[in-house]
Amino acid sequence: MTGYGKAEAILETGKITVEIRTLNGKSADINIKTQVLPKDKDIVVRHYLAQELQRGTIDFFATWEPNASESAKKINTEMVKEYYSQITGLRKELEGFSEVSASQSIMNNEVLTAILRIPDVIDTKKSDVVNDENWPIVEKAIQEAVAHVNEFRAQEGKILYKDVTSRVKNILALYDEVEKYEPERIATVKEKLLKNLEELNQKVDPSRFEQEMIYYLEKLDINEERVRLRQHCKYFMDTIDAEEAPGKKLGFIIQEMGREINTTGSKANHAEIQKAVVKMKDELEKMREQAMNIL
Repeated sequence: MTGYGKAEAILETGKITVEIRTLNGKSADINIKTQVLPKDKDIVVRHYLAQELQRGTIDFFATWEPNASESAKKINTEMVKEYYSQITGLRKELEGFSEVSASQSIMNNEVLTAILRIPDVIDTKKSDVVNDENWPIVEKAIQEAVAHVNEFRAQEGKILYKDVTSRVKNILALYDEVEKYEPERIATVKEKLLKNLEELNQKVDPSRFEQEMIYYLEKLDINEERVRLRQHCKYFMDTIDAEEAPGKKLGFIIQEMGREINTTGSKANHAEIQKAVVKMKDELEKMREQAMNIL
């Protein structure tokens, strides 16, 4: 579910750059990291991202780059004129000047500079960047960014598919190895039991011994585990091939596969089978990690 997408919306007043980054996650955790969008559009974007991207930690960025003319601060000329008129009028009254001199011209510049420092003379208020008129352009950029994220995910998905399906094949191949040791395992168990009886110097009824042996070996039989594991592997492959977003279901199937492998290990009583079980567990753990990246 790792992905990245970027797109731009060119407006009359500037440019909005949309970026979307996604990481692994069980549900849709959406973070809108921008002040460009108004509140009503924020809700729309959240709904759209959840619908299209479904799962993961989703970070949405939108940055605003205004045109040069738009970024320049606006001077409130009417306010400047009013301040200037009042200040010059007051100065004339106090000093009795009626003519404009060269020194007075310099003073006028200083007055203007002082006026421009007065609050509200320079308009710093920003108008809404996104509105109903330009929203279709911004919305299209968001859709393009999401499309890029899904393209990124699709490429990653091909790699993940190849990896997890190869591990399913490895597990099946390892279980084939387990089956090869089955006759040897049974013979080893029988031999061990007979040796223990000899050491105890106990005479046993051969027919009763065979019955007990069969009962004992039934407890160590792994045929059911083998059948179930193969069925789980088939179900895994069917699910990943057929479903559009199989991630959660694959996690459940992997859990069931783990149970059969663990039970096989507990019944093994054979060094080589134990080694194969350890390898199967390693493959399964890697599958579990990768399944978290699948939608």
